[in-house]
Amino acid sequence: MHQPGLRERKKQRTRLALIDAGLELFLAQGYEATTIDQIAAAADVSPRTFFRYFATKEDLALHYVFENEMRILAELATRPSDELPFASLKHAFRKSLKAVEDATPEDTQRMLRTRRLLDATPSLVGRASSRTYAMERRMAEEIARRQGVELTCDIRPMMIVALLSTTLRVAFECQHRELTNAKDLVAVSESAMVFLERSLVPGWDDLTRPS
Repeated sequence: MHQPGLRERKKQRTRLALIDAGLELFLAQGYEATTIDQIAAAADVSPRTFFRYFATKEDLALHYVFENEMRILAELATRPSDELPFASLKHAFRKSLKAVEDATPEDTQRMLRTRRLLDATPSLVGRASSRTYAMERRMAEEIARRQGVELTCDIRPMMIVALLSTTLRVAFECQHRELTNAKDLVAVSESAMVFLERSLVPGWDDLTRPS
């Protein structure tokens, strides 16, 4: 297992300090009212240092959302080429859930605070949704590539991604206010995936068969 060096650990501490300061300020005084200068001051760094870690305050606010999506995409690319798309996607999502389950209590609270911030900030939800859609399209492109179909004329890869991601999103949004730890968060997501699996006809996602 890779052991981060002193420089890497220092950078991680600074990144987390910025995230903690940003989330605290966003929740206390509102996302739109919070400036990068305020976040930097609260984290005891300069605004210039802020920009070494995040291009915008939006990137900071949604750090855990995008980190999770990138993890899913990376895992999807490692799945066996002959595996059916939905199975590959489930494995990728479950690998991401394992990372959530293994997160430190501090990181778990950061994830939950991010969710509370989204609840309180409709404008941020819109921007997050736009970027999430772009990530889901990249997942669909990977599925299309593996299945030998063209995403421009075949909607099935995007439907496969949307089916699972929407199921998990609905499950989380319906219950996230009651979630206080990673174990419960993972359990809710796993329960939703199991329900979805039981609702599907075997082989439904084999894109090599005629639609």
